[in-house]
Amino acid sequence: MPKHCKLQKASEFAAIINFKCQISGDLIQIYAKPNGLGYARLGLIVSKKIERRATRRNRIKRILRETFRRKRGGDKIKEMDWLIRLRRPMIKDESKGLSAEMQLIMLELQQCQD
Repeated sequence: MPKHCKLQKASEFAAIINFKCQISGDLIQIYAKPNGLGYARLGLIVSKKIERRATRRNRIKRILRETFRRKRGGDKIKEMDWLIRLRRPMIKDESKGLSAEMQLIMLELQQCQD
């Protein structure tokens, strides 16, 4: 993903969380906020408290980024900031469910407006 499509500053993360448009699933919690930039941006939170091993954290992030990259072409997804936070440790067999859950929640959150 290009650098301009990633959320990097703590203030950007805080603005999305403070917007209070979020939905929680079994594995993940997704926050959304319209950005008016003409392209979507993504931020990921996978903490050490939830997933201790760096290899597992990186794998989860790879799955989430790839799902976002494939979904990014949608009309309403284009102008939104997305913040995805892992809620609980993931079992090895849940990687397919993670991608499906992310897509369903993103569809529901597309209705968030200013």
